[in-house]
Amino acid sequence: MISGIPIGTESTLYAELWVSLASLLRSYTALHGLNRKQQATVELGENRITVRVGGKWLEMERQGPEIRWRREDGRDLIKELTDGGQIKSSEHGEEMDMAAEAWARELMQ
Repeated sequence: MISGIPIGTESTLYAELWVSLASLLRSYTALHGLNRKQQATVELGENRITVRVGGKWLEMERQGPEIRWRREDGRDLIKELTDGGQIKSSEHGEEMDMAAEAWARELMQ
């Protein structure tokens, strides 16, 4: 058992959180694109999420709870999904929905 999660369900939990993160990104990019001529595309794979709008993109690759987060401007970070629905980096953690909204807002500017 890890953090109160039975071992057999850990990978299922992170897979479900991954799908939820993609859904949040779809919703927030659509919301931020309401008054714009461009819309974002969000591609979901088993271990990859890619969001593109114009020349901007965000790519995330997941391995268990670990996420490698990359942007078109060269930023490359390691983040982590928590069993409580947060995304943590070395600096801090934030709720998954708040992180997705901030990424969408930045992409859609």
